[in-house]
Amino acid sequence: MDTKIRVAVDAMGGDNAPGEIVKGALQALESEKDLFLVLIGQEQPLKAELQKYPYDAGRVETVFASEVIEMAEPPVNAIRKKKDSSIVVGMNLVKRGDADAFISAGSTGAVLAGGQLLVGRLKGVERPPLAPLLPTAKGVSLLVDCGANVDARASHLVQFAKMGSIYMENVVGVRNPRVGIVNIGAEEEKGNALVKETMPLLKECKDINFIGSVEARDIPYGAADVIVCEAFVGNVILKLYEGTSSMLLREVKKTLMSSLRTKLGAVLIKPALKRTLKSFDASQHGGAPMLGLKGLVVKAHGSSNAQEVKNSVIQCVNFSKQDMKEKISRGLNV
Repeated sequence: MDTKIRVAVDAMGGDNAPGEIVKGALQALESEKDLFLVLIGQEQPLKAELQKYPYDAGRVETVFASEVIEMAEPPVNAIRKKKDSSIVVGMNLVKRGDADAFISAGSTGAVLAGGQLLVGRLKGVERPPLAPLLPTAKGVSLLVDCGANVDARASHLVQFAKMGSIYMENVVGVRNPRVGIVNIGAEEEKGNALVKETMPLLKECKDINFIGSVEARDIPYGAADVIVCEAFVGNVILKLYEGTSSMLLREVKKTLMSSLRTKLGAVLIKPALKRTLKSFDASQHGGAPMLGLKGLVVKAHGSSNAQEVKNSVIQCVNFSKQDMKEKISRGLNV
C-alpha cells in the first residue's frame, strides 16, 4: 500500500521557473523517502527540465496545465478565468484529496485567493493567515500573519496565535512556544485599537503561552516564538527583515573584499562566517504555509532558488506527517 505523501508543486510559478523549481523539487525527492511529487506546468517546458536530471520516475507524476497566472493579474479574476493554470490545477488536486499539499512561488494574491476559494477553510476558522518562519538569534520565530488579512479583527488574531502555537510545537518542535503580539512598546496601554482589543483576549487564552507585547527591534533576537499581527504590519516586518539581511550580507562581502588585508582575514574567518550567515538565511526554512485550510497550501518566495523549493517540499512532508489539519481543528475547538 502506497502511504507516500503527495506534494504538488507549481513548476511555472516564480522568477526562476521552471528551472529552479523542478531542480529543487527533485532534490527533495532524493532526501525524503516518503515523498511522491506531482509537478504541474506547461508540457514542453516541464518535459525539457525533467530531461536534465536522473530521478525515480515511479515517484514523480506530471500534470500538464496550459495556462500561467502572471504576477500582475487580479487574483480572484485569474483564479476564476484561468481554470487550466498551474495554480488552479494544483489547488484542485488538494481539494479533491489527490495531493496532500501544494506549493507555489507564483502570484501571492492568486495563491491566497485560491486557498480560500478552492481549498477552503477548516470549519470554525475565520481567516487563514500566511505564516513564514523568520531566522533569529535563538533559532526561528513564526510571523503570523504576513500577507493574507490586512483588515483583521481581534478574534482573527486570537486564532492566529493559537494556530501559530500549534504549528511551532508540532512542526518546528518548540515546547510551550512563547506567543507575543507586535506592539510599539511593552506597556499595555500602548498600541492601536486592534492591539488594545486583542491583548486582553490573548491574556485569557489558557491554551497558549502568551508573553505580552513584542517590539519589532526585539524580533531578530528571538523575543517570541510566535509573533502575532495583522497582515499589513506583518508584511512590513517581513520585507524589512529580508531587505536588511540582504543589505548586511552585501556590505559584509564588500568590506571583506576591500583590501589585501581584509581578503586575508576573510580566508581565516570564512568557515565560521559561512555558518553564521547560513543560520540567518530565510530560504533554509521553506515557504509560508496558509494555516487553517482544509488542505496544505504553501507560498514560497517569488525569487525562490532550488534550495528554498527543496526545503518547502520537505516542510510539507513534515506538516503532513504531524496531521496538522486535525490538530488545528482540535486546538480551535471546532
